[in-house]
Amino acid sequence: MDQDLNQFVQAILIASDPQQSSLHQQALEYLSAIQQNSTIWRLALAVFVETGPNGGRKHPPQVRFFALRVLDDFLDNRSLEPLDDNVFSTLRQSLLNYIQSEYLYGPAEADASFLRNKFAHTLTLFFLCTYIDKWPTFFTDFFALIHPPESTSQTTFNPHVSLLLFHLILEISGEVADQIIKSARQFTAERHARDTHVRDAVRERDAPRINEAVLTIVADGVERMAQLRKGNAPSPERELDSAIEVVDWGIRTFASYVGWIDINLTVTRDTVPLLFTLLSDISLPIRLATCSALTRIVAKGLKEPGDKLQLIKVLSLGQVLEALEEKTRSEQKSRGSDTDEGEESYREALGKLLNVLGLELCKLTDECPDENIRSEALQLLLQVLPVMLHFMADEYDDTCSTVFPLLQTILLSYKRQRKSSTDPLDSTKRSFLSSLLSVVLEKLKWDEESDPEDMDEDDKIAFEDLRRDLRTFMDSTLIIDPDLVTDSVRTLALNTLTAYKNGAVLKWNDAELAVYLVYIFGEINKAGGKGRAAFCQAPAVQRDKRKETDYSEYPLTSHGEMLYALVQSGISAYPHKTVVMQFFETVARYGDFFKVRRECIMPTLRSMLGTQGLHSPESSIRSRVYYLFYRFVREDRNEITPEVAVLLLDNIRDLLIIQVELPELENPEPQDILQEAVTASTIFDSQLYLFEAAGTLVSLLHRAPEQAAALLLSVVRPLLDELSVSLQAAKGPEDVLAILKVHHIIMALGNVAKGFPEYPSPVPEGYIAPPLDVFREVGQAILVCLESLNVFRVVRDATRFAFARILATTGSTVAQLIPTLMANLLAHFEPTELIDFMNFIGLSIHKLQEDMSDVLDQLVGPLSAHINGILAQPVTGTDDQVTHVDTKRAYLALLNSIVSSKLHTVFISDRNKGQLENLLGSMLRLAEDPSDPSSEKAAFQFLGRCATVWAEPPKAPGDQQVFPGFERFVYERVVPTAFAVLSSPQFNIKDGQIVVVLQEIANFLQTVSKTRGQEAFDFFVSVFLPSQNWPPATSVEFATKMRELDPKAFRKYFTDFVRASRAGS
Repeated sequence: MDQDLNQFVQAILIASDPQQSSLHQQALEYLSAIQQNSTIWRLALAVFVETGPNGGRKHPPQVRFFALRVLDDFLDNRSLEPLDDNVFSTLRQSLLNYIQSEYLYGPAEADASFLRNKFAHTLTLFFLCTYIDKWPTFFTDFFALIHPPESTSQTTFNPHVSLLLFHLILEISGEVADQIIKSARQFTAERHARDTHVRDAVRERDAPRINEAVLTIVADGVERMAQLRKGNAPSPERELDSAIEVVDWGIRTFASYVGWIDINLTVTRDTVPLLFTLLSDISLPIRLATCSALTRIVAKGLKEPGDKLQLIKVLSLGQVLEALEEKTRSEQKSRGSDTDEGEESYREALGKLLNVLGLELCKLTDECPDENIRSEALQLLLQVLPVMLHFMADEYDDTCSTVFPLLQTILLSYKRQRKSSTDPLDSTKRSFLSSLLSVVLEKLKWDEESDPEDMDEDDKIAFEDLRRDLRTFMDSTLIIDPDLVTDSVRTLALNTLTAYKNGAVLKWNDAELAVYLVYIFGEINKAGGKGRAAFCQAPAVQRDKRKETDYSEYPLTSHGEMLYALVQSGISAYPHKTVVMQFFETVARYGDFFKVRRECIMPTLRSMLGTQGLHSPESSIRSRVYYLFYRFVREDRNEITPEVAVLLLDNIRDLLIIQVELPELENPEPQDILQEAVTASTIFDSQLYLFEAAGTLVSLLHRAPEQAAALLLSVVRPLLDELSVSLQAAKGPEDVLAILKVHHIIMALGNVAKGFPEYPSPVPEGYIAPPLDVFREVGQAILVCLESLNVFRVVRDATRFAFARILATTGSTVAQLIPTLMANLLAHFEPTELIDFMNFIGLSIHKLQEDMSDVLDQLVGPLSAHINGILAQPVTGTDDQVTHVDTKRAYLALLNSIVSSKLHTVFISDRNKGQLENLLGSMLRLAEDPSDPSSEKAAFQFLGRCATVWAEPPKAPGDQQVFPGFERFVYERVVPTAFAVLSSPQFNIKDGQIVVVLQEIANFLQTVSKTRGQEAFDFFVSVFLPSQNWPPATSVEFATKMRELDPKAFRKYFTDFVRASRAGS
C-alpha cells in the first residue's frame, strides 16, 4: 500500500510539472490507467487525509487536490447506485475525522484555501450518494461539529466549520436545484429522479434544522460584528473580517435554498427584520448577498396568488427600496466624478430586486382572476413605478438596464389595454409615460465625458445597444400615446436647435441628441406620409409634374419643420465630430425633404464639402462622408442645377486622386498581394462612391452635350493619363503597385459611368445621349490595359465591372469593343470567375441585343462544353457543392436570356449546330434531377422557350420552320421526360419548390399545345396519353383544358389534377 501510495504521489507531482519532459507523458499515462482501478479511491483518500510527523498534512496541496478529483470521479460515477457498507463506513469515518482535525481543531487549510471549495464539492457528492439510504443523520452529525468543544474557551460557533457547512449547502443546492448548473450538463432521467428524491428528503427530514442552523449562525455573526465594530475585542479587525465572512456566506447559503424549501421557514418575524438590517449594512458583500436572497424570496413560485400578495405585503419591499434608492442616489451624487464600483454594484443589485418585485406584481395584476388581489397588487405596483424610473435614470447603464424587463412588461400591458379600449388614457398612466419619456430622452444622450470617435469599440457598441433598447420603449409608448411621443421629441429637438441658432452654448451631447432625434423621427412618426408628403402638407401631385411644382408655398409637417430647423441652425458647423457626422447621416437619409425646401440644398452641400466632411483630415470621417455625399447627390440630383453641379465637381476634384494601399503579408506571392489588396477594406472602396457622384454631377449637364462632354473629359482625362503611366510601369508580376493602380483606375472609370442614367431601350424621341465618344475612349483604354495584363485576375475582374457600367450607360455604342473584350477575358480564366463571367454576358445580351449575336455565336459552343465538363466532375465537399449549384444556375439563366432575347439562332448556326444535341441532352438531364428544383424549373423554362421559337409552324405558304423537325424532339423526348418527373417517387407535391417545378411543367405543356395547335391536341389525345394508360375521356378533357384555359387557370387545374392523381395512387 505504501509503495503504491508513494508511486501515486510521485506520478501526480511529475504530471503537474511539464518541465520534467522525459517523465511527464509517462506520468500522465500512469495516472490515466490507474484511475480505471476500482480501488483507486482508497489511495486518493489516504493521500488527502494523511498527516505528517508535525501533525499537518503530509502531501503537497496539488497532490491532495488531484486526490480529491479522483474521489469526485469515484463518487460521481456511483451517485446513482448505493455504496457498499464497507466503502461507506471507511469514507464516512475518514471524512469526519478530517473535518474534526482540520476544521474544528486545525487551520482549515489556511495554506491552500482552494482545497476548501474542492473538499466541499467532494463532500457534496458523498452526501448525494448516501443521504437517502445510508446516512440520513448527515446534517445532525454535521451540526454537532459547529458548536465549540467544551474544552475550548470559544463562546461562539466555530467559523471554519460554519463556513464549510455553508459551502456544503451551497453545493447541494447547486447540484439538486440550480437550473443553470443542471442545464449545463447532460440530462439523464436517473440523475433528475435522484435530485428530486434528495430535495424531498431534505424538506421532510432536515429543512427546519438547516434553516435554523444557518440563521442562528448568521445572527450570531451579526451580533459579533456589532460588538467588534464598537471595538470590544483585542484584535477587532481580523475577527471582524472573520465575522463578516461568516455572515456573507451565511446569507448566500440562505439565498441558495429559499427557492426550494417551505417559504414559512424562510420568511418569519425573525428573518425579515434580520434581512432588512443586513440590506443596509456597512459591508458591501453582505448587502449584495442580502439583495440576492430577497430577490429569490420574491421570485419564489407560490401556487396561490393570495399567498404571493401576502408575501409581498409582509416584506414591504416597495417602501424599503424607495428609501434605499433615494439614499444611494444621494450618496452617488455627493461622490461627484469619483466612481465607487462597489456601491454602483449595490445600486445595480437593488435595481434587480425592484425589477423582480415589479414583475411579480405584474403577474398578479395581469393574470389573477380575483379582482381584489388585482386591485391591491396594482396599488403596490404604482408605488414602485417612480422608483423604477429613478433606477432607469441612473447614469450607469448596467444599473439602468436592470429594470428593462419590468418596463417592457408594463408597456406590453398598457398596449394590450389600449388595444381593447377606445377610452382616453387615464391621467395616472399618461403621467407615468410622460415621466418615462423624459428619462428615455435623457438616457439617449452620450456621456458628456465620452468621445465616441476615440472610445473602446465594445463601449461604443454597448451604448448603441442601449439606444436600441431605449428606442423600443419609445416605440411602445408611441403605440399607447402617439401624440405624447411625437410632441416630446419634436419639442426637444426644435428647442435645442433654436437655442443653438440664437447663440446659446450647447454641450456636445445635447447637440448630438437633438440631431439624432431628427434622424430617428421618420421611424417614430409612423403616421407620416411617404416621399415628399412626409415633409410637406401639399396636395397629391402627378409624378411628371413634381419637378415643376413649387412646394415652398406649402406648410411643413412636424418632421419637415425639424429638418428645416436642423439645416438653418448651422449646427453642421458644431465643433464636435460626432455631432457633425450625425448631421450628415440625417440629411443623407431624408433626401425627399430637400425636394420641398430647395433652399436647404446648398447649405447642406457646403457643410459636406468642408473640413469636417469630405475634406476632413481623418480618413475614417472622409470614408463615411464620401458615401453620404454620393447618396445625397443621387437622391436630389433633379434639384441640383447644372451651375451647382459644376461648382460641386470643382470642389471635389482634389479628392479624385487614387491612392493605393498594400496589405502586410508574410512571404506573399504577387497574386496573393493583389487579391488581398482588392478584398481588404480600404478608403478606396468609399472613394468609388465619390467617382459615381462625379458621374452623376456631369450627367446633370445633359442638355448641354458639348459642355457635358468637356466636363466628363476633365474628370476622366487625369485617370486615363494615370492609367497609361501605370500600364507602362507594370512590366511584370512583381510590379504589384502599378498593377493595383491599374485595377483601381479601371474601377473608378466604371463608377463614373455608373453615375449616369441607364441608356433607354427603345430610345425615346428627343433623347439626348451621354458623351458617347468619351465613354468609347474610356472603353478602348481599358481594353488596352486588359490586353497587356489579362494574366492578372484583378484586372479581368475590374474590366468586367467597368464594362458592365459602361454598357448600362452607353448601350450598343461600344458593341464593337465586345469581341476583343471577350477574347481577352477568356485568354486566362479561373473556374471561380465563371459565374461572374456568365452574369456579365447576360448583362451584355440585355443591353446589346442583336449586337451580341456574332460574339455569342463564337462563345456559346466553347462555353457550354467548358461548363458541362465542370458539371460532370464529382462533387467532393460543401464548397464544391455550392460552386456546382451556382454555376449550373448561372448557366441556365444565361441560356434562357439568350433565347428570350431572340438570339436563339446562335444555337443552330453552322458553328454550333453540331453541339445542339449535347446541349438539349444536358437540359433533359437537369430537368429530371429532383435534387435541385430551381435548376429543374429553369431547364423546363429553357425547353419551353425553345419550343416557342423552333417548333412554331410556318406562318405563310413557302415559309420554313426555324428548326424543321424540332417538334419531334419535343414529342419524343421532352414531353415523356415531363411526365416521368411528375411520376417520380422523389416528386413531393407538398414541397413548395416542387410545386414551382410542377407549374413550370404546366407552362411547358401549354406552350407545346399553343405552338403546334391541332397537331399537339391530336398527339396528346391519340398518341401520348393513351400510351400512359389514360382513359380517353380524361385525355380529351386534359388536352382541351390545356388548349383553352389561360396560363394561370391551367396551372391551377394542372396542379390540382396532379395532386389528386398522386393522392389516389
